[in-house]
Amino acid sequence: MTSTTTDRPIEASGTFTIGGDLTVHRLGFGAMQLTGPGIWGEPQDRDECIRVLRRAVELGVDLIDTADSYGPFVSEDLIREALHPYPDGLVIATKGGLTRTGPGDWRQVGRADYLRQCVEMSLRRLKVERIDLYQLHRVDPRTPMEESLGELKAMQDEGKIRHIGVSEVGVDTIVEMRTLVDVVSVQNLYNLTNRQHEDVLDYCEAEGLGFIPWFPLATGKLSAEGSPLATIAAEHGSTPSQLALAWLLRRSPVMLPIPGTSSVAHLEENCAAGEIQLSDAEFEALAAAV
Repeated sequence: MTSTTTDRPIEASGTFTIGGDLTVHRLGFGAMQLTGPGIWGEPQDRDECIRVLRRAVELGVDLIDTADSYGPFVSEDLIREALHPYPDGLVIATKGGLTRTGPGDWRQVGRADYLRQCVEMSLRRLKVERIDLYQLHRVDPRTPMEESLGELKAMQDEGKIRHIGVSEVGVDTIVEMRTLVDVVSVQNLYNLTNRQHEDVLDYCEAEGLGFIPWFPLATGKLSAEGSPLATIAAEHGSTPSQLALAWLLRRSPVMLPIPGTSSVAHLEENCAAGEIQLSDAEFEALAAAV
């Protein structure tokens, strides 16, 4: 059943402690959509994006995920403009290691000098002295992992990075990475209809690492009229997207969904998913429907 709506529905999603000292609500906000088409350039409605970020915090969001490549730079700039000086307890996670040459174009660069530049510029754009969670956006196959992660570890030792996370990696790679740095989170593609990284999620749960699913709202044909997703959503008085988020939250205690939007109305809809409680039967029915 769905609990009574509150002013801060995010709080109903529960909490997770990243790296042993950063406790956040499990339903966060992904800031990738606060840009133009192709995740390139300025958004069509900059003022609405500012309102989205401020409303997210009002609703209880205390984990915002971004990257220097979103725009590029646009997302981080908007976060600073909307929220600085930041409220106590707000964790801004950002990423580096991808360079952009145009809309929809993403290229890995993991050289030490480039990653240091990424961190320094993110510190400046976000107007912080230390980044709470800095994630290697992608592994660069042309650069030894020891070089990329070694530079992040050096900047962690310098006090510029609090915790290190990684993105789009398999279990074997995570195990190798953890011999080089203390990895506290993994951000991989994962949603109700695409669960190819179940083994990574299970590993994160066993090891106490945060799992941040990107593209969490894919529902596709599952939301068609008469489908289990649509039927159960109707019973809850919710939308299929809200139910997909509720399913993720139920799937694992280390799951940290970060649905994104550039609309206040969609933001409020996503945040309300934190209050949806699925029964065992509903959870299994949705899992089996894929």
